[in-house]
Amino acid sequence: MNARVRRREFIAGLAAAGVTALVPDILKGAQVRPGAAAPPHRIDVHYHGNSPGFIAAIKARNTGQTPLMNWTPAKALEDMDRDGVATSIMSTSEPSVYFGDVAAARALARECNEYAARLVADRPSRFGMFATLPLPDVDGTLREIEYAFDTLKADGACFMSSYEGKYLGDPKFAPVMDELNRRRAVCYTHPFRGAMMNMLPDGRALGITLTTETTLTIQSLLYTNTATRCPDIRFIWSHGGGTAPYITSRLGAGIGPDGQPNANMAAMRKFYYDTAQAFNPYTMPSFKKFVPVSQILFGTDYPLGGGSAAIVSKGLVGDGGFTPAELRAIDRENALRLLPRLRG
Repeated sequence: MNARVRRREFIAGLAAAGVTALVPDILKGAQVRPGAAAPPHRIDVHYHGNSPGFIAAIKARNTGQTPLMNWTPAKALEDMDRDGVATSIMSTSEPSVYFGDVAAARALARECNEYAARLVADRPSRFGMFATLPLPDVDGTLREIEYAFDTLKADGACFMSSYEGKYLGDPKFAPVMDELNRRRAVCYTHPFRGAMMNMLPDGRALGITLTTETTLTIQSLLYTNTATRCPDIRFIWSHGGGTAPYITSRLGAGIGPDGQPNANMAAMRKFYYDTAQAFNPYTMPSFKKFVPVSQILFGTDYPLGGGSAAIVSKGLVGDGGFTPAELRAIDRENALRLLPRLRG
């Protein structure tokens, strides 16, 4: 059975499975909230849509991520319309789906992906999906990539920055990287709260942990030459790339005596970076010098971290120093280049 037939049967099965019981009627309503000043236009690439199974998993483990637990598609659409977001590309936040049981991780990743695919099928212009992967289980991940991309037509894949202490450049994950490179996949990466989380009382090290995790996994890809070995993976880094853009020399990235960027700098400038938690008058000027505007994508971290698209947009306009054309590129046009499906 080919992928197109499987895709058709899956979508047809949405109605048979009672999709309206899973997706509220509001998803079938007008795309623009009455009274909105302008049609939504932004594409949010750092957006956490949450399946019932994932919500149950984090509730059972007391992760404290109340905004994720309270997420609903209905409220999501209200907020998207209010803040000018046309499309949100859903991804599973940390801690993702692996809690020590391979079979359970595979089942939860499948539930996350099928739930997201139902939302996308019902409102393809409003939602997209980065497929959840059951890493560190490599065999299960390769199977889930095949199903998510070929049957569910995922827009890309979602990584955590590390799995059981192994970062994305680890040789264990090479088969996954090779397969995603073959598919020229868009790969969004979210930091994982690692062992450093409790360095300070009351969880005060969490922000430091998350930004540092992103930097560590970028360094892992550079150090192992994974970034250059897999040049067709389009990596998106959360939170403006953590601290990586500001410590390039520590990552072995720089400009050679000939005035040209070395391999690490070239790779870092080819990556994509979202704006979540990365907009303020102190970080944005140096960030803009490091990476072309073409590589910056609009991201909010919704519903976490005060992830309002209005707040992010205000920060970019007020503190970013971007021209109107550059803001249009960040808000939408750069993402359309990565996700051409949304042009329709």
